[in-house]
Amino acid sequence: MIDPVELTSQLVRFDTVNPPGRERACSEYLASMLEQNGFRTQLVSLGDARASVIARRGRPRGKPLVLTGHIDVVPLGTRQWSCDPFGGEIASGRVYGRGASDMKGGVAAMVVAAIAEAASVERDMEVVLVFTAGEETGCDGARAIVEGKLLEPAGALVVGEPTANVPYVGHKGALWLKATAEGVTAHGSMPERGDNAVYKAARAVSHLEKFDFRHAGHPVLGKPTINVGTFHGGLNINSVPDRAVIEIDLRTVPGIDHAKLRSDVAAHMQEDLRLETMIDLPGVWTAPDTPWVERIGEIVGDVLGGLQEIKTATYFSDASVFGPAIGSPPTLILGPGEPQLAHQTDEWCSIERLQQATTIYRRMIVDWAGRPA
Repeated sequence: MIDPVELTSQLVRFDTVNPPGRERACSEYLASMLEQNGFRTQLVSLGDARASVIARRGRPRGKPLVLTGHIDVVPLGTRQWSCDPFGGEIASGRVYGRGASDMKGGVAAMVVAAIAEAASVERDMEVVLVFTAGEETGCDGARAIVEGKLLEPAGALVVGEPTANVPYVGHKGALWLKATAEGVTAHGSMPERGDNAVYKAARAVSHLEKFDFRHAGHPVLGKPTINVGTFHGGLNINSVPDRAVIEIDLRTVPGIDHAKLRSDVAAHMQEDLRLETMIDLPGVWTAPDTPWVERIGEIVGDVLGGLQEIKTATYFSDASVFGPAIGSPPTLILGPGEPQLAHQTDEWCSIERLQQATTIYRRMIVDWAGRPA
């Protein structure tokens, strides 16, 4: 049997920092491993040196179980690492390296679980593995798969993002907007001859600080939020800036219409700024009393030694893209990584968590095969 710890270490050794990505080699490695174990695989290109992989095994009896994760990782940051970020070092009960928690550990556990169980249940079910490129920059790989109509309706979806193996029943939606203020340049000593775009953008930001969603929030996901993440304007100190750009990060909950929200934001800025949508991802929510969720909760409780409280993620995931495209099935976010270690220097994943996740995914697959037809 393949060891999920060794596989996590091997996956970490692939430098898939996004941008630029370079995920193809990692996808080809996974595809080869899965093909050798009876899976039908397909690479989905995302440009030069970039690809996602889809793998299937079994015969559909009803809709398949889909397990998904991303293989790209974020940049290393400016702080010095105490280990090789692409070394996959195994020490002190952990696997170290960029992506160990977010989320090559989850991908490894899914692969090992699917290989271990799919052969024994393939007459009763189909398991589909989807490992994507380009998730960290807005679910680009998932979009390419959906646009290619490469996935059929599914019965349930599991996303292996870092949750310390606790089942999360959803996450907020994300609407990222870019607002551009235009002005007229002039010499800095004669500002009256120009039209300062930074002033326009600054006034807009001041208004956004007081933006009201007029929404009570969600009982579990909480309240929607707004954050101005970037502000750029001007080229040199002694010129009137003729362009300024702000980027706005809105996180939403069920019941908020993104088209109307964009319109409300534009009006609230009270300035004539050009607004562009950078990312528009719906939220994810599955009622905790859904029968499949309850069954998985029992499996997790058995493996972790007790029932876990209902949780939701603060980040978005490929579920925002895949869910609507495959029939909005019950969805769980569950993976071995530690949530607080995502994107951190000296990132690691616990060996114990990897082993737990592999067991949980194996039992998920067996449970899906044994469900009523």
